[in-house]
Amino acid sequence: MAAPEAAEEKARRPGKKKAAKAVDESELLTVPDGWKEPAFTREDNPRGLLEESSFATLFPKYREAYLKECWPLVQKALSEHYVNATLDLIEGSMTVTTTKKTFDPYAIIRARDLIKLLARSVPFEQAVRILQDDVACDIIKIGSLVRNRESFVKRRGRLLGPKGSTLKALELLTNCYIMVQGNTVSALGPFSGLKEVRKVVLDTMKNIHPIYNIKTLMIKRELSKDPELRTQNWERFLPKFKRKNLKKRKEPKKKNIKKEYTPFPPPQPESQIDKELASGEYFLKESQKKRKRVEEIKAKQADAVKKRQEERNKAFIPPKEKPVVKAKKASTEKKIDIEAIKEKVKNAKKKKLGALPMEEVKLKMAADEKKKKRK
Repeated sequence: MAAPEAAEEKARRPGKKKAAKAVDESELLTVPDGWKEPAFTREDNPRGLLEESSFATLFPKYREAYLKECWPLVQKALSEHYVNATLDLIEGSMTVTTTKKTFDPYAIIRARDLIKLLARSVPFEQAVRILQDDVACDIIKIGSLVRNRESFVKRRGRLLGPKGSTLKALELLTNCYIMVQGNTVSALGPFSGLKEVRKVVLDTMKNIHPIYNIKTLMIKRELSKDPELRTQNWERFLPKFKRKNLKKRKEPKKKNIKKEYTPFPPPQPESQIDKELASGEYFLKESQKKRKRVEEIKAKQADAVKKRQEERNKAFIPPKEKPVVKAKKASTEKKIDIEAIKEKVKNAKKKKLGALPMEEVKLKMAADEKKKKRK
């Protein structure tokens, strides 16, 4: 009886498991907002670590002054997690090691990321955030993605945008801090944001402008606010950008023009003997040939001497003077009326400044006499 009962139980079990799985999946999909994983404490690992772990990284020369200044703050931040940090200025390296008191095994990984970010020119205020549980980092190597150096510099500048506007928009949409330095892009923030940052950076290096990805992120941000659309597919809302190849095919500098086909082979080049036979030099004696060569050499030398002498004489040739331009005489077309000017001068002398003209004075005197008579 035991055997058939066991078989029945086994037959019942798959159904139960399927039902349990369905319940578990539905529970996993509904994660409460603002939920955080509990922090790792000493109670979780009371005995500490068995082995000592350490990581080291080199830093460039220009970061030495800044690291020397902020190193006490780095040591203070790491001491809270019981991790030692040493700065070697001679070798140009930073090292982090665990201690006997270290209880969190992942603390050394966070310390390693901290010194990596500091080496990549990330300021301490931002880099120290990596020690938090909900913050991660990603260092994207972009130096080897583009062969041509000029194209690489243009695409890296495209990632920054005018006055850093593109980078700022990307930071706001992904909630990440992004630092573009040399051949790497350092990003610091939540995991979901880092994923988007990596995609945008790699697409930019593949000659896809970051504005397209920024538009997509903006639409996704608005869609995530609607609780009804959270469980739906967003493909219909997202823009689809078609790639246009506008570049024309480059024409070669040297064009190979095909010659017309002829069944006959090209003529054979003339030999030295053929040339001598054509000029008649072949039949001359050796002494005559020698004399002719000497005469040709002398003629060449004479031409060279003549050219050299002409070049020297150029310095003694006076420059051509510009012709002297004669001053044009004043035009006497308009004749001056001297008599009219004399009359004007006489009239001006007779007049006194502020005085009335003669006719007005006579009229005034006559009017005064009439008034006296009436009285």
